Amino acid sequence: MFRVRNCKPIQRIRLHESSTTRRLYHATVLPSMVYTTSPEFVSKKQAMDSLVEELEAKTAKARLGGGAKAQERMKNRGKLLPRERLALLLDPHTPFLELSSLAAEDVYSDYIPGAGLITGIGRVSERECMVIVNDATVKGGSYYPLTVKKQLRAQEIAREHGLPCVYIVESGGAALPHQANVFPDKEHFGRIFYNMAQMSALGIPQISSIHGISVAGGAYVPALADENVIVQNQGRIFLAGPPLVKAATGEEIDDESLGGGSMHSTESGVTDALARDDDEAIARVRGIIGDLGQAGYPGASPTEKTEDPVYSPEELHGIVGTDVRQPFDMRDVIARVVDGSRFREFKKDYGSSIVTGFAHIHGYPVGIIGNNGILFSPSALKATQFILLCSQRQIPLLFMVNVAGYMVGSKAEKGGIAKDGAKMVRAVACADVPKLTVIVGGSFGAGNYGMAGRAYSPRFLWMWPNAKIGVMGSGQLSQVMTSVSKDPNQHATLKSEIENQSTALYSTARLWDDGIIKPTDTRDVVGLGLALASRRPGSSARTGRLNATWDGTGTGFGVFRM
Repeated sequence: MFRVRNCKPIQRIRLHESSTTRRLYHATVLPSMVYTTSPEFVSKKQAMDSLVEELEAKTAKARLGGGAKAQERMKNRGKLLPRERLALLLDPHTPFLELSSLAAEDVYSDYIPGAGLITGIGRVSERECMVIVNDATVKGGSYYPLTVKKQLRAQEIAREHGLPCVYIVESGGAALPHQANVFPDKEHFGRIFYNMAQMSALGIPQISSIHGISVAGGAYVPALADENVIVQNQGRIFLAGPPLVKAATGEEIDDESLGGGSMHSTESGVTDALARDDDEAIARVRGIIGDLGQAGYPGASPTEKTEDPVYSPEELHGIVGTDVRQPFDMRDVIARVVDGSRFREFKKDYGSSIVTGFAHIHGYPVGIIGNNGILFSPSALKATQFILLCSQRQIPLLFMVNVAGYMVGSKAEKGGIAKDGAKMVRAVACADVPKLTVIVGGSFGAGNYGMAGRAYSPRFLWMWPNAKIGVMGSGQLSQVMTSVSKDPNQHATLKSEIENQSTALYSTARLWDDGIIKPTDTRDVVGLGLALASRRPGSSARTGRLNATWDGTGTGFGVFRM
């Protein structure tokens, strides 16, 4: 969940203007007919309020890591807690955009809060960085399958945006009972080191600080870093610990002599600086980041002055509610997210079940595509044309999703819904601009593809607490099942199972998104995302494949089926 640390925003984003600022109204300000005292609004608001409170409680619990006893053990060893290290690293009073804070929630038989890893984007020495912190209070910082997936996702985001990576290391390596799902495959543990090597080659700095054990494969994080720091009498780096060394060679040796900070800083040369304690190590890392020069990608300043929406974002809870079957006008959501509630709508009277138009969020230009119902052929064609326009003009795209899918039936098929939907999907897949996705309601069936679901590599994908995602809604699935099975118990069981698997919590636990955000945080979170998406390789960037995804390559769209 997005978190603001008593802060002013990341550089170049002005979150608030004075309340005395004069507003200039014009035709592009969206009207709103929302009645905040109506029974429907009040009921929806109460339901969403309850869901947000549940989200906040789960997030607060996850941020405690392995719990009070594990934290106490770490403190008794003279160590700072993982989030204390993070707080020291970040510039004071700046935001930290935490990613997937509820990863691994209710996935494993053991409680693994946040998948035992803290990842997010924050400012260090006045430079935006991707920060990756092992939480050793959770199973000693061991890597579960979702821990690996979370770190790989953080590295993907860093590569796409040219963000220096800072690794705060204290890990026992792979969780051995899960080694088959951690070690051998392409997107497993070894990919972390592959990514580090490639990002360094692309001029994206890799910096590490070792605060505890870094063993086996984990030893390659500091070894592959461009520059690193280790805490004396605390940090340890070795490919095999003393018990394995004795078993393999018969040599008896203690941890410090085998892989301690003093040895690596004076003999092996694996580390570049020796710190007395956690505080000094973090201070040294901040110094390294301050000396990075032109490394990484520079960002662009906002093109317009930031202006708060005309309407309060607090009203979003009562507009949308928690039941994805209840319709709402996506324009009412857009009006509470964009600067000045101004939205220049494109093709308003055509393909009315999809809303497209241009706006600014925190001063950054954006093309918005939002759902107002099921996708018909005209809606798909309208969205396709709008995506082509944004690609031509190099305007990032924001997908605001509440879609049941594409229209079905003989009339729709004869009208070409398959080829028109395919045009939209192709345009989304090949758009030459950054895409950001916020799932506001439902995201079902092929509509998930056409609205830039995870498979279509948006730079970020966030979900609201009420959001649902699945091949179809549980009600539709139940109806389908009645045609293939006569067992009502099977229908009920499957419906319950699909309902659970379609929730935002189930999704975020498996990293199908980048986190659940509160509706009221949407504007600020998307603004930060757009600021990051404005980052482009500078003249000093290395040649090579800069982006892990398609956008920015100028490759084109292929063949549209007409």
